[in-house]
Amino acid sequence: MERERLGSRLGFILLSAGCAIGCGNVWKFPWLTGQNGGGGFVLLYILCIVLIGLPVMTMELSLGRASQASPVKMLRKLEKPGHKWHLQGGFALLGNVCLMSFYTTVAGWMIYYFYKFLTGQNAELTFEGMISSTPVSMGFMAIVVVLGFIVVSFKLQGGLERVTKYMMVALLVIMLVLAGRSFFMDGSAEGLSFYLVPDFTKITGSTVVAAMNQAFFTLSLGIGSMAIFGSYLGKDRSLMGESISIAALDTLVAVVAGLIIFPACFTYDLEVGAGPKLLFNTMATVFNNMDGGRWWGALFFMFMVFAAMSTVFAVFENILACVRELTGWSRPKGSIVCGIVVLLLSSTTALGYSEWGNFHPFSAETNVLDIWDFIVNNNLLPLGCLVYTLFCCYKLGWGWDNFVAEANSGRGLKVKNWMKPWFRYAIPAVIIFLYIYGLINYSWK
Repeated sequence: MERERLGSRLGFILLSAGCAIGCGNVWKFPWLTGQNGGGGFVLLYILCIVLIGLPVMTMELSLGRASQASPVKMLRKLEKPGHKWHLQGGFALLGNVCLMSFYTTVAGWMIYYFYKFLTGQNAELTFEGMISSTPVSMGFMAIVVVLGFIVVSFKLQGGLERVTKYMMVALLVIMLVLAGRSFFMDGSAEGLSFYLVPDFTKITGSTVVAAMNQAFFTLSLGIGSMAIFGSYLGKDRSLMGESISIAALDTLVAVVAGLIIFPACFTYDLEVGAGPKLLFNTMATVFNNMDGGRWWGALFFMFMVFAAMSTVFAVFENILACVRELTGWSRPKGSIVCGIVVLLLSSTTALGYSEWGNFHPFSAETNVLDIWDFIVNNNLLPLGCLVYTLFCCYKLGWGWDNFVAEANSGRGLKVKNWMKPWFRYAIPAVIIFLYIYGLINYSWK
């Protein structure tokens, strides 16, 4: 099966950034920031992006481009005979499927809120009312799954690349408009101070763990989501520079999402630590108390839909590429089968607040979404990043020389030899320590 190619470098940057930019930036990052004390968490998050996320992304892209394969077969093509690194391929596919098992429901919530604001039905809109309605949660989740697999059923350039280009440009424009609007709110100074000025007394070990896991989550690292786009890329550009471009766009969206939300929270005296409800209940209250709020709300949730769907399209592409390499199926056939599987698994989250609302396996507040999130965010992502790092930096795997040769092929910023100790020793040590610390201190809330 001939390997498909992206049509342009811009298509690669926007498509890869689209995979990274999503609910992790605009939904999860703000509420994690609110729960972890504001500016201190933001600082740690940016440090994790620069010091850990960028190197791991460069390695993941290198593995994809060198192997010219999907994550499920990527390490098998590069490993030495008799080694078992390729087992990570199964966990990568599992990670993408598990991620979509809750991500599609959250994306469906975004579409529902956009629809309600657009049609002027926002006055009585509540997060609790939405998630407790089985038809709403199931229906809008199904829209996300069906739409996503329709897009990826077309050829790469004609379907996924073209749609994502337009969505990403629209997303960035909408963000800037909304951020500018937030700066003129009465509580903008107090909100920006909370968001951007670190309070080091609020930083704990759990805050550092949350920042690292969020960096992996928002950059879509550890389960091959970046590697698949590396496999569609030529060798005319070095991968450190491409990683910086992707991470910069991703971080920009996360930071601007906070610039939109926190001034609004302080203007209307709303709870910044509301958790997953922050984006929905808080922002609905803000818009319902604002002149022209219906239209500002529609614009805001349109931005959220674009961000969420860009990731859905990219991860669906990853799942489909893995399945096609294993089966040899065409895009349309693979899309139908993968769509059915994802739809069934996503139903567990969609029903988790209604029909299965009494299912609390670990604590009174635990739900199905928490379980999926724990599997992906606290386990598969950091462990996948650890495997890719060890594979790229040690002779037992692919090896440092092979990694550097691949990463540095083409024009652009290069991986330097002075970086080797950081890549080889510091990053694995940090990931292992924070992973173990996070498991020991994890609390089901």
